[in-house]
Amino acid sequence: MGASKSVLRSGGRHILLIVISFIMIYPILWMFFSSFKPDTQIFSTTKLWPTTWTFQHYIDGITGASGVSFGPMFLHSFEISFVVVIGSLFSSALTGFAFGRLQFHGRKFLFGFMLATMMLPAQVVLIPQYIIFHKFGLINTFVPLMLPSFLGTTPFFIYLMVQFIRGLPKDLDEAAVIDGCSTWRMFRSIILPLTRPAIITISIFAFYWTWNDFFGQLIYLNNPNLFTVPIGLNMFMDNMGNSQYGDLFAMSIISVIPVMVIFVIFQRYLVEGIATHGLKN
Repeated sequence: MGASKSVLRSGGRHILLIVISFIMIYPILWMFFSSFKPDTQIFSTTKLWPTTWTFQHYIDGITGASGVSFGPMFLHSFEISFVVVIGSLFSSALTGFAFGRLQFHGRKFLFGFMLATMMLPAQVVLIPQYIIFHKFGLINTFVPLMLPSFLGTTPFFIYLMVQFIRGLPKDLDEAAVIDGCSTWRMFRSIILPLTRPAIITISIFAFYWTWNDFFGQLIYLNNPNLFTVPIGLNMFMDNMGNSQYGDLFAMSIISVIPVMVIFVIFQRYLVEGIATHGLKN
């Protein structure tokens, strides 16, 4: 009798989770199937499954037949995201090693100051940054979107790397010093390889945030030839009521694919990065 109750409770929980999961993914499913519907059927029916299938929205969005060509925009987004990932790894690894392992004057103050900047909204520093880049003539280039990542302007990544490095046994440092390793050699050959889970975690977040960034790219990019995916999706929306919803849904589905692929491939490293935090000396 007790076993049957346990089975019923387990089955009830699974059914409840399935229903909740379906409710959560229903908007994505609706957008996916709507991207294959003709424009006249998108809002005229409540059916999820299209009565007439069409791939024209995908063709128009990629080729630019609808007035917005998404091919170059995808390349621009990939270019910016790739460089930002490299810059984030460069700055967070070096700064994280300095705060996590090296002893120097003012280390605690600088680390606390860096943590304080995590509480500042990005909009607070946007105007000063825009003025600086404008004076250097870098507006309508990708530099304002890429350069800050090399300068450690994302304190969260540095904090993540610092905490991960602090969890590594210090016996490794002592053994390296005894073997005659320099500080740079210790960082490059010992510490950096052990931070792979943190490196992959930072790469995932840096890619996500850059790929989905709309506000920053809208501020710095005014040339249509330099537009990225978030700006391109916004171009399908018309305040006059002439929005191209079919093309918008189709390109939205394509823009989600890189994010989903990266998450599926690297999701286990997110858990590994947390589990390795419990490493003991």
